[in-house]
Amino acid sequence: MTSTSDIEKAAGLLRAGGLVALPTETVYGLGANAEDPAAVSRIFQVKGRPPSHPLIVHIGGAQHLDDWVRDVPATARLLAEHFWPGPLTLVLRRGRRVPLEATGGLETVAVRVPDHPVALALLSAFGGGVTAPSANRFGSVSPTTADHVRAELGDAVDFVLDGGPCGVGVESTIVDVTGETPAILRPGGVTREDLEAVLGHPVEVPSTSHVRVPGQHPSHYAPSARVVLVEPEKVAVEARLAQEQGHRVGVLLPPSLADTPVKAHAVVDVPASLADYARELYGFLRELDRQGCDLIVASLPAEEGLGLAIANRLRRAAGPRPTA
Repeated sequence: MTSTSDIEKAAGLLRAGGLVALPTETVYGLGANAEDPAAVSRIFQVKGRPPSHPLIVHIGGAQHLDDWVRDVPATARLLAEHFWPGPLTLVLRRGRRVPLEATGGLETVAVRVPDHPVALALLSAFGGGVTAPSANRFGSVSPTTADHVRAELGDAVDFVLDGGPCGVGVESTIVDVTGETPAILRPGGVTREDLEAVLGHPVEVPSTSHVRVPGQHPSHYAPSARVVLVEPEKVAVEARLAQEQGHRVGVLLPPSLADTPVKAHAVVDVPASLADYARELYGFLRELDRQGCDLIVASLPAEEGLGLAIANRLRRAAGPRPTA
């Protein structure tokens, strides 16, 4: 696990333009000094991420918000007060400290305060902002342990801070607060219901947005195996047919089918708790890859609470794959 000397080493590497993988409550991030365009550009190179895809700037507390953004509306301060530190990212107007390399060329920037003691200790020791997308290759399954980072990125990362398994397991909720009404651009660890309870009115989840944010690529959070989504009652039938066609089938078996025999190469029983499912989702996908599955059959949970974020990740994982 992480020591004080590890934190100081990581902070020094950030100051020197290095890349540090850090734990957050959501997933592990690939961190760089947010004010160093060269270091930020190296994140894109290591991940194979298109430079037009903006990054999230992590800061040490809501009191630093005005250092990084401008024109902060009252709604943003209200949400920050209730949900920071935590898995909520706010899209605001870019301040002068944020280089365009970190925003994909946009005049908006995504900002959050992570709720993890190691991440907060690093931000405090470093004394600045850290851009930190998920510490994996672009489009693949996000890492929720330090071992996931090491296995996927290896020596491309200068240092990995081990903070144990991530407690939330899916990325932060991204909320655009630059317009007249807030809108969820990416469902995540803070639920729509949580936001609505604080704001006192419904919050939209638009299918498209002119504001670019992380996680909007048609294929994202994807394992090596192809993901097929079906209705829950069709999971066992779809798995059997695919297995008979010669596929090595992995199944994410929904709780409603917990006692159903399934013909497949590997079966994962999905937890009844949405919080547990969100925490384990990426680990499940990685495990089915590890077992050699070439096709994963899954169904979507009810899109309420954390089910909205889980469904979003599964849809992206099942999205169209890039062609050569």
